[in-house]
Amino acid sequence: MSVPLTLLGLLEREPSHGYDLKRDYDTFFGRGKPLPFGQVYSTLARLSRDGKIVMNEAEPGDGPDRKRYVITEQGATEVNAWLAEPVAPEPNLQSILFSKVVLALMLERPAEQYLDAQRAAHLQRMRELTEIKRGGGLVDGLLADHGLFHLEADLRWIDTTAARLDALRREVRR
Repeated sequence: MSVPLTLLGLLEREPSHGYDLKRDYDTFFGRGKPLPFGQVYSTLARLSRDGKIVMNEAEPGDGPDRKRYVITEQGATEVNAWLAEPVAPEPNLQSILFSKVVLALMLERPAEQYLDAQRAAHLQRMRELTEIKRGGGLVDGLLADHGLFHLEADLRWIDTTAARLDALRREVRR
């Protein structure tokens, strides 16, 4: 997730205070991983330094004066370019799952146990995501579906790899 570009996109929607940006980010994009306030303000400082946002006059609030951030034309152009550019299809041909299996075989460690443990971890996460789908709204459901589909693909790969471990073991030990 690109935090700077996401914050720029939220600012293109409407000028906002840092607190409001964090709330909106956490609501839509920070599921399970809220954005720390420090990261919000350091990102806003960089965006301001780079000419992508400006600060309006400070407004009085309950505590210190609140700064309202506004996107600049440069920032809006960057958001537009980012939205138009396709995301690189994942996964890359080299994954952590693959690397661990191959290294386990090279080091004569039990790759089968690793695959079994990974399968169990994936199934647990799938149960968690299914519960999120049941109890959440549309946004949560779509995010959970995205995760579930990736986990299903990983499980198919785990099963295929487990069935081919003997052949892979011979290949990597040559």
